[in-house]
Amino acid sequence: MNCKISRNAAKVILAELEQEEDKELKLRIYITHSHGDHAHYGMKLDTPTDNDVVVSTDKGIDVILQKDEPLLDGIRIDYFYVPEEGFAVTNPSKGNHGDH
Repeated sequence: MNCKISRNAAKVILAELEQEEDKELKLRIYITHSHGDHAHYGMKLDTPTDNDVVVSTDKGIDVILQKDEPLLDGIRIDYFYVPEEGFAVTNPSKGNHGDH
């Protein structure tokens, strides 16, 4: 499993993970729904289960992904300030370059 995090996204995620109440948690990326050959993603802070794999990123952030979900392998987490501030999770390796 592979996961990339942009510099902007890492900055925002690390600020949240450094909060005292979140120190024991990791970032989970999950599929909210899928159709055809792509998925829509959600994110939350969580703890891993036996059904998960924890992927270490080059930004020092561990990400929880469900083991047997191919649409999670190769995701990219970005954070944009314009036109609207917020996270965007895509999977370019599966041809998903953003919501439609």
